[in-house]
Amino acid sequence: MPKKLRVGILGATGMVGQRFIELLADHPWFEVVLVAASARNKGKTYQEAVDGRWKMDTEIPAAVTQMELYAVEDVDEIASQVDFVFCAVNMPKDEIKAIEEAYAKAETPVVSNNSAHRWTPDVPMVVPEINPDHYDVIKYQRERLGTKHGFIAVKPNCSIQSYTPALTAWRQFEPTEVVVSTYQAISGAGKNFAEWPEMVGNIIPYIGGEEAKSEKEPLQVWGHVDDDQKVIVNATDVKITSQCIRVPVLYGHTASVFVNFKQHPTKEQLIQALEDYAGYPQAVGLPSAPKQFIQYLTDDDRPQVQQDVNFEHGMGISIGRLREDSIFDWKFVGLSHNTLRGAAGGGVLSAEALYEKGYLKAKADLDL
Repeated sequence: MPKKLRVGILGATGMVGQRFIELLADHPWFEVVLVAASARNKGKTYQEAVDGRWKMDTEIPAAVTQMELYAVEDVDEIASQVDFVFCAVNMPKDEIKAIEEAYAKAETPVVSNNSAHRWTPDVPMVVPEINPDHYDVIKYQRERLGTKHGFIAVKPNCSIQSYTPALTAWRQFEPTEVVVSTYQAISGAGKNFAEWPEMVGNIIPYIGGEEAKSEKEPLQVWGHVDDDQKVIVNATDVKITSQCIRVPVLYGHTASVFVNFKQHPTKEQLIQALEDYAGYPQAVGLPSAPKQFIQYLTDDDRPQVQQDVNFEHGMGISIGRLREDSIFDWKFVGLSHNTLRGAAGGGVLSAEALYEKGYLKAKADLDL
């Protein structure tokens, strides 16, 4: 293995940024060499900036505790020291779009956890097991940005991970209509119970912007690269409607899903398709890839957050309660870990796929 790529974390002090720090502590390919956050934290050590606010169950990795924070806006200074960045900043969307493009134009690839560029037509939004071919659109994005190496790649919303993988495994049976309700953990809002005590014993039947994401993002993931238009074109063969509810759970997004198919699969066919499904990360053995992407649980009371959210170190998807429905063809329940598979872990896996495909390289090896 060549020398590790140098990584910067933008938004390093927030919950997702902290998860990136945790996951990359002993990564075989990537090394965190720089951390950045809001300008008010500039010059503080990472330890000082997260004092009393470290939300992970593990200790802060020793390698980053004394790193001095940069301001996210220090684009040129940061770009000169890293090979690529993970972005998990908490800023208005127009500011996120601008800062991510600034890094890309500074020939520093951006692997983003943010939603700001998910609807930029030449920005790939990828679940590596499902649509790694969408990285092909990067060449057109580089044309637009005028870059040789820099680009932006994003991952989808955390909540769609709990049901889109199952529906993807069933695309051969031609799903046509989907009704999904998601029950989303509070860490999806970047909070824990100490910071959000009013969520204890409570349910909030609204999460801003989530229903549009739940209904539209799977269609983009199932789309294709149009080489004439130089963009991603969404799938049009499935209609999805959703409700998104915040529930008093720390980690884990659960989905209750109803689906109609053009074909008439049996329960046995559907379960076999789930268990057999694998993708690019499994084929090439990416470091963060789950060996089993989707598991099917036969007990009536599974999947459960407490028992199943950490399946495959939080990178696997759990499906259960598959049964025929009186109005739709089938219904099921899905579960995914929202800050691992759904956020930082999905971002790391995406970076691994980009590296394996040759999109991420050490700048020292490039003619820039």
